[in-house]
Amino acid sequence: MYLNKTIAVVVPAYNEEKLIGSVLSSIPELVDKVIVVNDASPDNTSGVVKDVSGRDGRIELIEHGENRGVGGAIVTGYKRALDLNVEVTVVMAGDGQMDPKDLPQIIEPVARGEVDYTKGNRLFQGDAWHMIPHLRYLGNSFLSLLTKVASGYWHVADSQTGYTAISLQVLRKLNLDAVYKGYGMPNDMLIKLNQYDFRVRDVHVRPVYNIGEKSKMRLMKVVPKISWLLFKGFWKRLFFKYVIKDFHPLVFFYVLAFFLLTVSFPLAVRLFYIWIAYGDIPDINAMALVFTAVSGLQSLFFGMWFDMDYNKDLK
Repeated sequence: MYLNKTIAVVVPAYNEEKLIGSVLSSIPELVDKVIVVNDASPDNTSGVVKDVSGRDGRIELIEHGENRGVGGAIVTGYKRALDLNVEVTVVMAGDGQMDPKDLPQIIEPVARGEVDYTKGNRLFQGDAWHMIPHLRYLGNSFLSLLTKVASGYWHVADSQTGYTAISLQVLRKLNLDAVYKGYGMPNDMLIKLNQYDFRVRDVHVRPVYNIGEKSKMRLMKVVPKISWLLFKGFWKRLFFKYVIKDFHPLVFFYVLAFFLLTVSFPLAVRLFYIWIAYGDIPDINAMALVFTAVSGLQSLFFGMWFDMDYNKDLK
């Protein structure tokens, strides 16, 4: 227990036979329950977990018959924690990239009731650029920027980290079956949390890399997929939060911005085509492009400003 709250750790695992043992052995005594979800690993992940659980009665192993993705494994763990009425549930990866020393500070704001969800932020670390592989750092930063807009949590800087803590109240409120099951799960969670005005806080954690882990994420495949997920989630959040739940005119600014910027694209293509092909810039085309682009960006920034102001207390 921690601050008189029961604590569970969910460990999603896929092909983690090399590191899962050390991860489980490092989980501190303050944790009451450790729920390992083996996501149909073809290696010996299950055998290693069973071996460690023989020495640690807190560990429970759940086996997936087929691979459901990291988000699917986390959701399975959440459901089990919900069944056990655990008051704070943490997610730690099975590859050793989440330092157990950071666990108390991840848990504390949720255990104290200050927020509903905490999220580790590896980018607070001053030398994070040197500690995190550069391509992953850049991909993370790009997706984090998009997630700020899509989720409404403008203060959350590291959207991709899975080191999180969630309250029992949130687990009871969310439709866990609707949560995205792939690598975009952390982004989707933020969108869904914002719809219900749950408080989210960034917590400093230390990045851990080059300990023998092997990333299963392929940025060139994942970034476009998560970007599309964020685009759809953004409009769903706006409709639910600012139309159905509580009307706010910022919806009009975002819709107008989307329309004007979409119109700007063919206008820009036509203008540059005529310029390159004939060496001339059509005046009406240029004026229309300037109007739609400037007005679209202006509407977009107003929409962001209103959204940021509306959500400023959710931290």
